Amino acid sequence: FTTEVWTPRGLTTIYTLFFIDLKTRRVHIAGSTTNPDESFMLQVARTLTDAVDGFLLPHRYLICDRDTKFTARFRHALKAAGVATLLTPYRAPDCNGYAEWFVRSIKEECFEHMIFFGLGPLRLALFEYVEHYNAERPHQGVGNVVLGGSPDSRPTPPDAVRCEERLGGLLRHYRRAA
Repeated sequence: FTTEVWTPRGLTTIYTLFFIDLKTRRVHIAGSTTNPDESFMLQVARTLTDAVDGFLLPHRYLICDRDTKFTARFRHALKAAGVATLLTPYRAPDCNGYAEWFVRSIKEECFEHMIFFGLGPLRLALFEYVEHYNAERPHQGVGNVVLGGSPDSRPTPPDAVRCEERLGGLLRHYRRAA
């Protein structure tokens, strides 16, 4: 997805590449750049398939749209690491619904309320939102549970709940006080 950022040169479009594990709904930000060329994408492929901590390490398939950024060399680098690339049909955004939902969520819940001056604040907002999305935000499509949380069915007294904030209170999460 793209985000507009103010830089000394004026308004600049930043491209952010992310991946979602469909089983767990966990999001991984692969990188942000002003120029998503083939060298950027090859570096992303190397990082994703790293033998120690690559996001795609336990996966066999990557579903991606038909964007020209996913070049033949990118797909070949993934294939060499044992990850097959599956392309969605032409003009079928519903086939990549989880990605579309994440983009809508991050833009509506976070980016529409912020103006970025430089790449640093954008990266901070991306990091904070993904941490919120992965570990604090309940996911209705997965039984309304928090992905990184632990289920707790004990009744909560009214004074035992505390609010945790991210990005200056833009993102809020409520949890039981210890």
